[in-house]
Amino acid sequence: MAKNTPIPANYNVILEELKTRVYSARMRATLAANNELVGLYLEIGRKILEQQGREGWGAGVINKLADDLRAAFPDMKGFSPRNLSYMRQAAEIFGEHPILQQLVAKLPWGHVMALISKLKTENERLWYGQQAIEHGWSRAILTMQIENGLYNRQATPLKVNNFKEHLPAPQSDMAYEVLKDPYIFDFLSVGEKAQEREIERELVKHITEFLLELGSGFSYVGKQVHLEVAGEDFFLDLLFYHLKLRCYVVIELKAGEFKPEYAGKLNFYCSAVDHELRHEHDNPTIGLILCKNKNKLLAEYALRNIATPLAVSEYALTRAIPEELKTSLPSVEEIEKELDADKQE
Repeated sequence: MAKNTPIPANYNVILEELKTRVYSARMRATLAANNELVGLYLEIGRKILEQQGREGWGAGVINKLADDLRAAFPDMKGFSPRNLSYMRQAAEIFGEHPILQQLVAKLPWGHVMALISKLKTENERLWYGQQAIEHGWSRAILTMQIENGLYNRQATPLKVNNFKEHLPAPQSDMAYEVLKDPYIFDFLSVGEKAQEREIERELVKHITEFLLELGSGFSYVGKQVHLEVAGEDFFLDLLFYHLKLRCYVVIELKAGEFKPEYAGKLNFYCSAVDHELRHEHDNPTIGLILCKNKNKLLAEYALRNIATPLAVSEYALTRAIPEELKTSLPSVEEIEKELDADKQE
C-alpha cells in the first residue's frame, strides 16, 4: 500500500477477523494430523486396560512395554511409562462415552492429558474440550483456563444482564456465553485498592492477557475514547469490537462497589456509540460494567427498565503488588492529572 493511501475505518477489525480465520485454519490442520495419533493412543490404552483386568499387568509390565515400544519405534515419541499411563486413563475415562471419544479424537494429545489430569467430571472435560476446539486454544491456554476456573465463571448463576430482553436470539445467547463473573486480572501489578485509571492503564499495557481473559472475538479499539455529544465531551473507559457478535462493547471500570447510577451512564455511552460509531450492519452496542463488588439484586433492579443490552460483572485482582513497590504507584492526584492529560489528546 502506498504511504499516502488512506486506511479504511474498519481495516483493523477486518484484519483481526482474517488473522483469527487463518489461525483457526492452521489449528484445524494440526488437529487433523493428530487425529490418527490420538486414535492409536486410545487403542493402546484400551489394550493395557484390558490386560490389567485379565492378566493383572502392574507397573513392571508397563515399564517393559514402554521400553520395548521405544526400541521398536525409536523415531517416535510418546512411549514413556508416564504416557502409557495416560493412555490407560484416557481409555478408562472416555471408553464408555461416545461423545467424549469423538471430542478427544479432535484434540492434540497434550490437550487430552490436561483434560485427564486437571479435571474430575465428564461435563467439565466435555466443555473445556469443546472450547479448546472452537477457539483454537494451545495446551498452555487450556491449562490456564482450567486453573482460572473458566467453566464455573461462565456458568455462574450470578451473571447479571438484560441480554434476553433486549437482544434477539441467537445473539442474546452468544452474548450471555461471552460474559464471565468474575473476571480475573491476576496478570496486573496493582494492589487491591487500585484506582480505575491505574487498572485501566495496566489492562492496556497487558492487552494480550486482557483480551485472553475477555474471551475469543474481542478486538481492542481504544481507551478513553472521545465522543462529542451536543457540544460536550465524553470519554469511554475502554472500547472493543466483538467479531462474532458484530457489535461494539463499551466497558466501564469501577474500583468500588456497583452503584445504580452506573447503569444510566453506561446506557448513555452505548447510545452515543450507536449514533456516532456503529455501522449499518453492526448489531446494537453492548455495555459491561466491571466493578470490584456488586449486590446482585441491586444490579438486576438497575438494569430492569433499561432497553440497552447491559451487564454487570465483578473482577478480581488476585496478585497483590509486592510491599516494597507500593510506594512507586501513582497517587490519586497523579492519576487525575493523567486523566486530564488524556482528555486533551
